[in-house]
Amino acid sequence: MKRFLSAVALGLAIFSTAQAAIDTYEFANEAERQRYRNLVEELRCPKCQNQNIADSDAPIAMDLRAQIFRMLEEGKSNDQIIDYLVSRYGDFVLYNPPVTSRTLLLWYGPAGLLVGGFILLGVILVRRRRVSSEGSASGLSADEQQRLSALLNSPLDKKD
Repeated sequence: MKRFLSAVALGLAIFSTAQAAIDTYEFANEAERQRYRNLVEELRCPKCQNQNIADSDAPIAMDLRAQIFRMLEEGKSNDQIIDYLVSRYGDFVLYNPPVTSRTLLLWYGPAGLLVGGFILLGVILVRRRRVSSEGSASGLSADEQQRLSALLNSPLDKKD
């Protein structure tokens, strides 16, 4: 009997710590449900930063889901809902922020770095080819080359 009670207590302790963020909203029709689903999946949670509002269990995400549902019930359009959230939380809540003067670096920075890297690589390769094609590999004049080959071909003086 003690084992059974211990197992029940352990089970209750485990299940009481697990919290499920299941929203039960009643929609007028399937189109409204789909609009809600699209909105909560395309907006980012301000706290979690890497999850959308639909997948986040953060309290702010729960509040935002409830607010989106309330705004849908009021008859607001998707653009009005998104504009409200952007005005409150900034462009961060959008997974695809608009191209503005503030986000140009975000949108075009990686491509600029890639192009800059290719230009730098091209400059380095052109310089190396230019150096290797100019004269001999050692950079010696003709007189110096003859003197060097004479020294290399002469017998070594061995002193004992």
